[in-house]
Amino acid sequence: MECCRRATPGTPLLFLAFLLLSSRTARSEEDRDGLWDAWGPWSECSRTCGGGASYSLRRCLSNKSCEGRNIRYRTCSNVDCPPEAGDFRAQQCSAHNDVKHHGQFYEWLPVSNDPDNPCSLKCQAKGTTLVVELAPKVLDGTRCYTESLDMCISGLCQIVGCDHQLGSTMKEDNCGVCNGDGSTCRLVRGQYKSQLSATKCKTHKHGQSLGLLANSSPLIS
Repeated sequence: MECCRRATPGTPLLFLAFLLLSSRTARSEEDRDGLWDAWGPWSECSRTCGGGASYSLRRCLSNKSCEGRNIRYRTCSNVDCPPEAGDFRAQQCSAHNDVKHHGQFYEWLPVSNDPDNPCSLKCQAKGTTLVVELAPKVLDGTRCYTESLDMCISGLCQIVGCDHQLGSTMKEDNCGVCNGDGSTCRLVRGQYKSQLSATKCKTHKHGQSLGLLANSSPLIS
Protein backbone atom coordinates (compact mmCIF):
# COMPACT_ATOMS: atom_id res chain seq x y z
CA MET A 1 0.00 0.00 0.00
CA GLU A 2 1.43 3.38 -1.02
CA CYS A 3 2.01 5.89 1.77
CA CYS A 4 1.59 8.87 -0.48
CA ARG A 5 -0.79 9.35 -3.37
CA ARG A 6 0.76 10.37 -6.62
CA ALA A 7 -0.52 13.33 -8.54
CA THR A 8 -2.80 12.20 -11.29
CA PRO A 9 -2.31 13.52 -14.80
CA GLY A 10 -5.15 15.96 -14.15
CA THR A 11 -3.55 17.60 -11.10
CA PRO A 12 -3.39 21.43 -11.57
CA LEU A 13 0.40 21.86 -11.40
CA LEU A 14 0.08 25.57 -12.06
CA PHE A 15 -2.00 25.92 -8.91
CA LEU A 16 0.62 24.04 -6.87
CA ALA A 17 3.33 26.34 -8.23
CA PHE A 18 1.20 29.35 -7.25
CA LEU A 19 0.89 28.09 -3.67
CA LEU A 20 4.64 27.57 -3.46
CA LEU A 21 5.33 31.08 -4.79
CA SER A 22 2.81 32.62 -2.38
CA SER A 23 4.47 30.85 0.54
CA ARG A 24 7.88 32.18 -0.47
CA THR A 25 6.48 35.70 -0.91
CA ALA A 26 4.92 35.63 2.55
CA ARG A 27 8.21 34.50 4.08
CA SER A 28 10.15 37.21 2.23
CA GLU A 29 7.76 39.88 3.53
CA GLU A 30 8.22 38.58 7.07
CA ASP A 31 12.00 38.63 6.61
CA ARG A 32 11.82 42.17 5.26
CA ASP A 33 9.80 43.41 8.25
CA GLY A 34 12.16 41.61 10.58
CA LEU A 35 15.08 43.69 9.33
CA TRP A 36 13.71 46.76 11.12
CA ASP A 37 13.84 47.50 14.82
CA ALA A 38 10.64 48.71 16.51
CA TRP A 39 9.58 52.33 16.06
CA GLY A 40 11.00 54.63 18.72
CA PRO A 41 9.11 57.17 20.85
CA TRP A 42 7.70 60.35 19.35
CA SER A 43 9.87 63.44 19.58
CA GLU A 44 8.80 66.70 21.15
CA CYS A 45 6.58 68.83 18.94
CA SER A 46 8.40 71.39 16.80
CA ARG A 47 5.94 74.03 18.01
CA THR A 48 3.94 74.65 21.17
CA CYS A 49 0.92 76.00 19.25
CA GLY A 50 -0.29 76.67 15.73
CA GLY A 51 0.34 73.15 14.46
CA GLY A 52 3.75 71.51 14.50
CA ALA A 53 5.35 68.18 13.64
CA SER A 54 6.73 65.30 15.68
CA TYR A 55 8.78 62.37 14.38
CA SER A 56 9.60 58.79 15.28
CA LEU A 57 12.63 56.78 14.14
CA ARG A 58 13.45 53.10 13.66
CA ARG A 59 16.77 51.37 13.05
CA CYS A 60 17.73 48.95 10.28
CA LEU A 61 19.08 45.75 11.84
CA SER A 62 20.53 44.37 8.62
CA ASN A 63 24.01 44.88 7.20
CA LYS A 64 22.26 45.56 3.92
CA SER A 65 19.80 48.34 3.24
CA CYS A 66 16.23 47.90 4.48
CA GLU A 67 13.19 48.58 2.34
CA GLY A 68 10.89 51.30 3.58
CA ARG A 69 11.43 54.48 5.59
CA ASN A 70 13.23 54.95 8.88
CA ILE A 71 11.30 58.07 9.94
CA ARG A 72 7.61 58.90 10.23
CA TYR A 73 5.82 62.11 11.14
CA ARG A 74 2.59 63.26 12.73
CA THR A 75 1.06 66.64 13.54
CA CYS A 76 0.91 68.02 17.06
CA SER A 77 0.09 71.18 19.06
CA ASN A 78 -2.95 71.83 16.88
CA VAL A 79 -4.22 74.74 18.96
CA ASP A 80 -4.31 78.40 17.95
CA CYS A 81 -1.43 80.57 19.10
CA PRO A 82 -2.17 83.73 21.09
CA PRO A 83 -2.24 86.89 18.94
CA GLU A 84 0.95 88.23 20.53
CA ALA A 85 2.89 85.16 19.34
CA GLY A 86 3.08 86.52 15.80
CA ASP A 87 3.67 84.70 12.54
CA PHE A 88 5.96 81.66 12.75
CA ARG A 89 7.76 82.41 9.50
CA ALA A 90 8.22 86.05 10.56
CA GLN A 91 9.83 84.86 13.80
CA GLN A 92 12.37 82.85 11.82
CA CYS A 93 13.22 85.85 9.63
CA SER A 94 13.60 88.22 12.57
CA ALA A 95 16.01 85.76 14.20
CA HIS A 96 18.55 86.94 11.58
CA ASN A 97 18.22 90.63 12.47
CA ASP A 98 21.36 90.52 14.60
CA VAL A 99 23.41 88.74 11.92
CA LYS A 100 25.24 90.88 9.38
CA HIS A 101 24.43 90.31 5.71
CA HIS A 102 27.32 91.50 3.52
CA GLY A 103 28.57 93.59 6.42
CA GLN A 104 25.24 95.25 7.22
CA PHE A 105 22.38 94.64 9.62
CA TYR A 106 18.82 94.45 8.29
CA GLU A 107 15.36 94.02 9.74
CA TRP A 108 14.01 90.99 7.93
CA LEU A 109 10.37 90.45 6.96
CA PRO A 110 8.92 87.14 5.71
CA VAL A 111 8.31 86.44 2.04
CA SER A 112 5.35 84.05 1.94
CA ASN A 113 3.54 81.99 -0.69
CA ASP A 114 6.55 81.27 -2.87
CA PRO A 115 5.13 78.97 -5.60
CA ASP A 116 8.55 77.56 -6.51
CA ASN A 117 9.87 76.74 -3.05
CA PRO A 118 7.36 77.43 -0.26
CA CYS A 119 9.52 75.72 2.36
CA SER A 120 12.66 77.86 2.04
CA LEU A 121 13.15 80.79 4.39
CA LYS A 122 13.06 83.79 2.08
CA CYS A 123 13.04 87.18 3.76
CA GLN A 124 13.00 90.78 2.57
CA ALA A 125 15.06 93.56 4.12
CA LYS A 126 12.63 96.15 5.45
CA GLY A 127 12.50 99.31 3.37
CA THR A 128 14.38 97.73 0.46
CA THR A 129 13.75 95.39 -2.46
CA LEU A 130 16.45 93.01 -1.22
CA VAL A 131 15.11 89.43 -0.92
CA VAL A 132 17.45 86.76 0.44
CA GLU A 133 17.10 83.05 1.17
CA LEU A 134 18.36 83.01 4.74
CA ALA A 135 17.88 79.24 5.16
CA PRO A 136 17.19 76.41 2.71
CA LYS A 137 14.47 75.03 4.99
CA VAL A 138 12.00 76.63 7.38
CA LEU A 139 11.36 74.98 10.73
CA ASP A 140 9.04 71.99 10.76
CA GLY A 141 5.43 73.07 11.20
CA THR A 142 5.75 76.30 9.20
CA ARG A 143 2.76 76.76 6.89
CA CYS A 144 3.59 76.33 3.22
CA TYR A 145 1.08 79.05 2.33
CA THR A 146 -0.67 81.62 4.48
CA GLU A 147 -4.19 80.43 3.60
CA SER A 148 -3.52 76.71 3.95
CA LEU A 149 -3.00 74.13 6.70
CA ASP A 150 -0.33 72.38 4.61
CA MET A 151 2.95 72.45 6.50
CA CYS A 152 6.66 72.17 5.75
CA ILE A 153 8.39 69.12 7.18
CA SER A 154 12.07 68.50 6.52
CA GLY A 155 11.96 71.09 3.75
CA LEU A 156 9.00 69.56 1.88
CA CYS A 157 5.43 70.80 1.77
CA GLN A 158 3.11 68.14 3.22
CA ILE A 159 -0.65 68.03 2.74
CA VAL A 160 -2.70 68.58 5.91
CA GLY A 161 -6.48 68.28 5.96
CA CYS A 162 -8.94 70.29 8.01
CA ASP A 163 -8.77 67.44 10.56
CA HIS A 164 -5.12 68.43 11.06
CA GLN A 165 -3.85 65.03 9.93
CA LEU A 166 -0.92 64.58 7.56
CA GLY A 167 -1.96 63.29 4.15
CA SER A 168 -5.64 63.97 4.84
CA THR A 169 -7.73 65.34 1.97
CA MET A 170 -10.59 66.54 4.20
CA LYS A 171 -11.72 70.10 3.46
CA GLU A 172 -14.16 72.53 5.03
CA ASP A 173 -17.51 72.95 3.34
CA ASN A 174 -19.13 76.32 2.59
CA CYS A 175 -20.37 76.44 6.18
CA GLY A 176 -16.88 76.10 7.62
CA VAL A 177 -17.47 72.53 8.83
CA CYS A 178 -14.63 70.06 8.35
CA ASN A 179 -15.69 67.29 5.97
CA GLY A 180 -19.23 68.68 6.10
CA ASP A 181 -21.90 68.44 3.44
CA GLY A 182 -23.03 72.10 3.52
CA SER A 183 -26.26 71.33 5.37
CA THR A 184 -25.56 73.32 8.54
CA CYS A 185 -26.10 76.76 7.00
CA ARG A 186 -28.16 78.39 4.28
CA LEU A 187 -27.77 81.21 1.78
CA VAL A 188 -30.12 84.15 2.44
CA ARG A 189 -30.95 87.00 0.08
CA GLY A 190 -33.13 89.99 0.89
CA GLN A 191 -33.41 93.11 3.02
CA TYR A 192 -31.90 93.16 6.47
CA LYS A 193 -32.62 95.51 9.34
CA SER A 194 -29.76 96.10 11.76
CA GLN A 195 -31.12 97.13 15.16
CA LEU A 196 -28.52 98.96 17.23
CA SER A 197 -28.60 99.37 20.98
CA ALA A 198 -30.77 102.25 22.18
CA THR A 199 -27.87 103.54 24.26
CA LYS A 200 -25.78 103.91 21.09
CA CYS A 201 -28.27 104.95 18.42
CA LYS A 202 -32.02 105.03 17.97
CA THR A 203 -32.02 104.82 14.19
CA HIS A 204 -32.23 101.79 11.94
CA LYS A 205 -30.05 101.03 8.96
CA HIS A 206 -31.29 99.26 5.86
CA GLY A 207 -29.34 97.50 3.16
CA GLN A 208 -28.92 94.43 1.06
CA SER A 209 -28.03 91.13 2.70
CA LEU A 210 -26.27 88.20 1.06
CA GLY A 211 -24.57 85.69 3.30
CA LEU A 212 -24.50 82.34 5.06
CA LEU A 213 -26.47 82.01 8.27
CA ALA A 214 -25.99 79.24 10.78
CA ASN A 215 -28.50 78.45 13.54
CA SER A 216 -30.16 81.88 13.25
CA SER A 217 -33.06 83.52 11.45
CA PRO A 218 -32.68 86.84 9.59
CA LEU A 219 -34.98 89.82 10.17
CA ILE A 220 -36.46 90.32 6.71
CA SER A 221 -38.29 93.56 5.92
